[in-house]
Amino acid sequence: MANKWFETVAVAQRRAKKHLPASVYGAVIGGAEAGHTIKDNIAAFGELGFAPLTAGLPATREMATNVMGQDISLPVLISPTGVQAVHPDGEVAVARAAAARGTAMGLSSFASKPIEDVIAANPKLFFQMYWVGGRDEMQLRMERARKAGAVGIIVTLDWSFSFGRDWGSPRIPEKMTFQEMLRQAPSVAVRPAYLYQWLRNGVVPDLTVPNLPVGGAPAPTFFGAYGQWAGTTPPSWEDVAWLRSQWTGPFMVKGITRIDEAKRAIDAGATAISVSNHGGNNLDGTPATIRLLPDIATAVGDQVEVLLDGGVRRGGDVVKALALGAKAVLIGRAYLWGLGANGQAGVENVLDLMRSSIDACLLGLGRSSISELTPDDLVIPPGFSRRLGH
Repeated sequence: MANKWFETVAVAQRRAKKHLPASVYGAVIGGAEAGHTIKDNIAAFGELGFAPLTAGLPATREMATNVMGQDISLPVLISPTGVQAVHPDGEVAVARAAAARGTAMGLSSFASKPIEDVIAANPKLFFQMYWVGGRDEMQLRMERARKAGAVGIIVTLDWSFSFGRDWGSPRIPEKMTFQEMLRQAPSVAVRPAYLYQWLRNGVVPDLTVPNLPVGGAPAPTFFGAYGQWAGTTPPSWEDVAWLRSQWTGPFMVKGITRIDEAKRAIDAGATAISVSNHGGNNLDGTPATIRLLPDIATAVGDQVEVLLDGGVRRGGDVVKALALGAKAVLIGRAYLWGLGANGQAGVENVLDLMRSSIDACLLGLGRSSISELTPDDLVIPPGFSRRLGH
């Protein structure tokens, strides 16, 4: 059997593109409108350089940390992403990989696997919630997460329901009916390994979201859930504060891009925030999150744990984020490409790449721990940062 190991996330992406049907790969790529934000999320990391040392480098380097009360072996967490039809085992495979590599994961309320199954594979699990329905429904979802053993909540607020992509949007069916399977057959037939994975498991993607319904209601389809979400009045900060009051453990607000909203999240009781623009899937033209991070991290100080989400493709990106004030990062597309390329082992491969690259950067910078990283370790061009809010 050919060695399926890959040496960078870029290689994982190329392999996932070859393995996945075009519609599935297109859904993972995502982005909005002209793609300015998704491009800037990646390009901005490339504008930052390193300031390496030559001699007196540390013999050992430490990258373990604690995020939202969970000890993790490296400052990289699994970001919650929706229905993972890139592999039959979906979020369960991702959970196993994260557990094997000693880190935590976020599970989307739009995930394809029930929280009970995923948490059995990795107890270091944060349940992610969108504001869908009223307070009673939100409370019931949190209660299910609590009973399942979730160790924290992530509430995602950054979504403007933007649509249309200059490069075209993939066809994602409402349900995988017989007619739809016939329609998808040509694109799936040219990806026999992908088809074999599903046939071997005796299932087809059902595209439902089992963690969203309450009160014994059947799981809606992804687009049914999306419709509920789009039809719900967006939450106020008072709603966020109420939601936080219903959960006694760690509580993250994801989607922060402004200094004033970072402070509002703290006032609402958040114990962590993620500087995030929904991976470029939100309002196109929003600056890269790494450009926004320094001013937000400085403004909030040690009042809250600060994480970054968006554009992270290698351990060097993680080190840059930590040097500019993040405690850890969340990765999304990177692990999905690993999952698409080689299942659970592919996700482990991605996390191993992150770990080895972080270690190499610490060595080159002369740092014995991620806690020692500062902006002085970077070459930051004039005008790099973007300051939003006040």
